[in-house]
Parts: sequence; C-alpha cells; structure tokens
Amino acid sequence: MSTREGSLEAPTRHPLDWTNPDFYSEDKLNHELERIFDICHGCRRCVSLCTAFPTLFDLVDESSTMEVDGVAKSDYWKVVDECYLCDLCYMTKCPYVPPHPWNLDFPHTMLRAKAIKFRKGGTTFRDKLLSSTDAMGKLASIPVVVQAVNASLKSKPIRKIVDGVLKIHPDRRLPEYDSAKFRSTAKPRSDFPVKAGEKTPGKVAIYSTCYVNYNEPGIGHDLIKLLTHNEIPHVLVEKEACCGMPKLELGDLDAVARLKETNIPHLAKLAREGYAILTPVPSCTLMYKQELPLMFPHDADVQAVKEAMWDPFEYLMARSADGLLKTDFKSPLGKVAYHVPCHQRVQNIGNKTRDALQMAGAEVTLVERCSGHDGTWGVKTEFFDKSMKIGKPVFRQMAEPQPDYVSSDCAIAARHILQGMGEAATAQKQHPITLLRIAYGLE
Repeated sequence: MSTREGSLEAPTRHPLDWTNPDFYSEDKLNHELERIFDICHGCRRCVSLCTAFPTLFDLVDESSTMEVDGVAKSDYWKVVDECYLCDLCYMTKCPYVPPHPWNLDFPHTMLRAKAIKFRKGGTTFRDKLLSSTDAMGKLASIPVVVQAVNASLKSKPIRKIVDGVLKIHPDRRLPEYDSAKFRSTAKPRSDFPVKAGEKTPGKVAIYSTCYVNYNEPGIGHDLIKLLTHNEIPHVLVEKEACCGMPKLELGDLDAVARLKETNIPHLAKLAREGYAILTPVPSCTLMYKQELPLMFPHDADVQAVKEAMWDPFEYLMARSADGLLKTDFKSPLGKVAYHVPCHQRVQNIGNKTRDALQMAGAEVTLVERCSGHDGTWGVKTEFFDKSMKIGKPVFRQMAEPQPDYVSSDCAIAARHILQGMGEAATAQKQHPITLLRIAYGLE
C-alpha cells in the first residue's frame, strides 16, 4: 500500500460494479469496510460533515483495541445507516479518493452496503414508502384526497399516530401536496427562435422532478417565466418518472434501473436534438450527471443525457456569459441567506446560483455546509434530532444577517433550515428560481 499522503489530482470516479455478484457479498463488503474505516480512523478529517464519521470514531475509541479491528462487524451497519450519500466527503474532504492509490470511495461503499441490506430484506415498509415519490405524489395530489392529506400533515394527533406506525417524526414540517400538478398546468413556449451561444444550447427541455410536479409546482412555473422572459424556447420532457435518487439512497438498484428505462429514452432523444435539459432539484440533476452514468457506463443514451443535463443556474449563467441573458431587473431582493445544497456542490459547477442572485442585485450570504435534512433521512424519527443537530451551524449562519429571504436550490433543505431558525425567524422562504423571477418583476 502506498504511503503517499493525500492527492493533488482532481477526484475521479470508478463505475459502480453493481451487476457483479461479488458486489453483494457481505464478507467482501466487510473486508472493504474494514480497510476504509481504518484509513478514516487514521485521518478523521471528515468528523464534522455528518454523523456517520463520529459514529465510526466512537465505535473505534470505545473498542477494546481502540482500533478498527476491535469493532464488531455487526456494528459496521450503525455507520452505514448514518450515511445519506451526500457525497461531500468524496468531493470536498477526502485526500485518498481516486486517483490516489488507496482508492477510497466512502459514499459508494455505503451504497453497496445499503444495496446488500435491501436484497437481504432489511429495509422497512416506511423506507420503501418514502422512496416511492411518484406513487405517493399521484395519490396525495388527487383533488379529493389532497385536502385531507395536507390537513393531516398539520394535525398533531394524526402526526403522533403516523409516528407510532411509520416512525415519521411528528415535529418534522413536511411539504404539502398540490392538486394542480406542474406537468398538467404548465404552459411552455417553444415559439421563440433558437439562439445557441458559444457555451449554451439555444433551447431547453424541462424535467420537472417529483417534488416540483407534486409539491411546489410554482418553482416550475417560475422557471418557465424566466425562460419566456429571456426568449428561450422550451418544452417539457414528454414523459418522466422519478429520477431514481430516493431508490438509490435506499439501495434498491434494480428499481433505479427500471426508472432509468422509463426516463432515458425520452431524455436521450431530447439530448440528441440539441436541447439543454434542466432539472430544478439538485439531487435529480446529480442522478443524471453522475450516478446513472456510473451505473451504466457503456450505455450511450445515458452518457448523452449526462452531457445534456444542466443545473438551471449553471445554464442561466452560461447564457449570461454568451451575452444572451437579460439583466433588466426591476425589483430589489434585499438580503438573501442562500444555502448551497450538497448535491449541487458536488457537481463542481461553482456557485452559479449565488452569482445569478448577486447579478440581480441581492446581498447574498452564502452558506456552504450540509443542512442535515437530506431527502427522507431527516424525516425519520430515529434521525430527526441528529438532522437538527447537523443543521445548527447552518441555521445560525443563515439567521445571522437577518435576511429578507431564506433560499436553497434544494426546497426541502430550505424548509428544514427555516424550521431550525425557529419561530422568531421573519425571513420568507423562496426558491432561487422564484427570487430571480421576483427580481425581473415578472408576475
């Protein structure tokens, strides 16, 4: 084993060998976990990122040997359960990721463990339910049902019952559902002339995501307003299902593959027709930019979609660099406390959302730290308190400037942050796409 300390090269990723039977060998997994945990124990650089690493280090420090060999293999799962695959350790902290010879990939090793746990039947009904975002959205947004669902989300007695049955914490503020789904109410415009720039395609396809479609369709409508104002022709993806990130985090890789078969043909067609594909939820963008390409490295359609996929603000700021974005901002935004989501940070695109908000005249306080919510992790009873603890530095930093707006590209992170800031918080929660629409003075 090399003794070279750290790596100066940019992180690279190996394809995920998830179809290999050895991938699901628990003995081989434990061997790799022991190797990785030993390296992490000797480094401890990631101790402040989440609760997975403190859990690991406490297990080591409390063992008979005070080394990894003193930790029971059965306790490895305590570390696995604390990891919510934010990817920050890989992309921002770890000095031993490939191309370093130690070849340490903590998130994808945790993903392998979750996949083994899923195949062994170790996943609860609650976790399967929470990861079925399309099914839940379709049911909860039915016009007759949606009012009852939204009322139950705010009912303390009902939430206590739900906690007792499903272990969804009664204090977690959950997003409401909207019967006026984005995909059925959106009015995209494709009648503008296509103006391609040096850096940007001149036409856009919107992959709305489950969250925008069922929970906050206003984000999608505001994206359409931004594109319309800038005279960028745009369409909706003809057919879409969940991107697969919730199932990936669950370890249900077969379900990820099935969702890929639904989504990729439609997305690949658009990619080959020269569309920039925009997704207003960072986790979905990352799924198509990184996780699916690593799961299906030889699938030409997946790779084509990867190249065509854009974060909305990555696209808009590239459009600005092409001299093709309007800057006729009319309404001041004041102070914006802006949180950069983990799944956006690891895309390595820079702080494009901050740049756009500053271009629109906002006074931006940037917070680059995990909020602690992460998908469904912070919803679960056993992790709720930990999610609030992880988020405390973020809550404090976001509240400090006494902002007019609290914002994050991850809408559920923003909701979590506002909850953590407490009842005294006076700031409005608005998505950055909505803030840009407000700045333009668009109705």
